[in-house]
Amino acid sequence: MPGEAELTEKRSTFLGHVRCVSTEDEAREFITAMKKQYHDARHNCWCYRIQDGPERYSDDGEPQGSAGIPMLEVFKRENVTNVVCVVTRYFGGVLLGTGGLLRAYTKSAKDALTAAGVSAVRRWVTVDVTCSYGLFERVKTAVLAAGGAVDGLDYGADVTMHILLPEETVEDFAAQLRDLSAGSAEAVPTGEQMKAVPMEG
Repeated sequence: MPGEAELTEKRSTFLGHVRCVSTEDEAREFITAMKKQYHDARHNCWCYRIQDGPERYSDDGEPQGSAGIPMLEVFKRENVTNVVCVVTRYFGGVLLGTGGLLRAYTKSAKDALTAAGVSAVRRWVTVDVTCSYGLFERVKTAVLAAGGAVDGLDYGADVTMHILLPEETVEDFAAQLRDLSAGSAEAVPTGEQMKAVPMEG
């Protein structure tokens, strides 16, 4: 999902844009499009990280090391790949200094990433759990603790949860569910799928 954020620092405006990409060509296309859209801005600094591929960045005329690298570090710290970020700066007439620039570009990238949200693309085991409404919140908490996500709900006399779990946590989750429900609910694996799932937290 695209993410955007705006920050004003000493009359300079910073516009952060984050997109999910799968190739270097897609990243470069997005950077070109942003430069075209904000052609009247003083700087369009950018970075991208491609899984099993290159990492690149540009300070686009800002002091060396004050923009591209700090932006890239945001995605490294969060362990995010297949992402491109462009932070556009409209200069407000007041110099920020290297420290100020570093903070502004870091915050713009971080805020845009937060707005976009992070998704995990992996192979998930799909599991169905039918439980009472009284147990629902506790089961949901156990799903999140197992690194999983609730992918859908069916409401009837009880609630059926369609859950995505990492393969390595399925057995532990099933055991925890039996304890939690005193044996009244069980985890029924229904298959596997590759999917990008937004991570909570």
